[in-house]
Amino acid sequence: MSLVISPAELPQWVPGVVLSASDTLGWTDVALRSYRYHGLDVQVPALDHYTIVRYRVGTTPMERRFDGRWTRTRCAPGDLSLLTRSQDSHWHWTDDIDVSHVYLSNALVSRVANDVLERSVAEVRLHDLLRAQDPTLMRICDAIADEARDGGVGGALYVEALGTQLAVHLLRHYACVTFRETAAGGRLTGLQERRVLDYIEARLHETVTLEDLAKTAGLGVWTFSRHFRATTGRAPHAYLIDRRVERAKRLLLQGDRALKEVASACGFADQAHLTRVLHARLGTTPAQLRRSSVPHG
Repeated sequence: MSLVISPAELPQWVPGVVLSASDTLGWTDVALRSYRYHGLDVQVPALDHYTIVRYRVGTTPMERRFDGRWTRTRCAPGDLSLLTRSQDSHWHWTDDIDVSHVYLSNALVSRVANDVLERSVAEVRLHDLLRAQDPTLMRICDAIADEARDGGVGGALYVEALGTQLAVHLLRHYACVTFRETAAGGRLTGLQERRVLDYIEARLHETVTLEDLAKTAGLGVWTFSRHFRATTGRAPHAYLIDRRVERAKRLLLQGDRALKEVASACGFADQAHLTRVLHARLGTTPAQLRRSSVPHG
């Protein structure tokens, strides 16, 4: 099959009763759906998420064709199945079961892989496991299912943390990773550097986070910070302040805009913040800079 579907579309191919779902909870990169299924024989298109199936109620013989090969086992409460993204499959079971599906986006898994492996990742594939028993995986999946059912303060943030833990555990024990070719010496590639520097220049007046910059480069935060310093000789935050100071200096020398306008245009919190940074970096104040640009008669 060449078709790729989302988790929300899965019931079109695998009909069942939805017991709970995270669809309306505002989660990002992690999703949960629990189903009650009768026995089925179904061919399933490739999903655009990584999937962990947690068996909750009922025991059944289970068969799955994955990458051209059939695997046969018996699945019971406490068992788990893994399914990598972008992989069609054929499932057959005979008895009624209740299961929970935990879905992780490619964006999350790739971001975590880039960070923990300290290299740019091209693809992550989960191993073909129709039946696994892993207390750590089960505990995280159950916490996500509990949050989808009961909710609570900070739910989206809590689930994001659980999803990150889940991705790290999968990468450690159940994944095959293909890496991208990167520039030598732990540096940004030319394309990555241009994208990041252009991103900074376009947003000097806005709040720019390390996470924003790392995402622009397609790297994890820690790896990005090391590569950026190796490429530019400056830490990302220091480089950002340098560029803001240069813009502020140029605006102060060129015109008579109010200091609060200059501060806002350069991403400083207020006029006092601008003055403190200029004094620390240039040893001068905005007023002194302006006076120095006025020709003396």
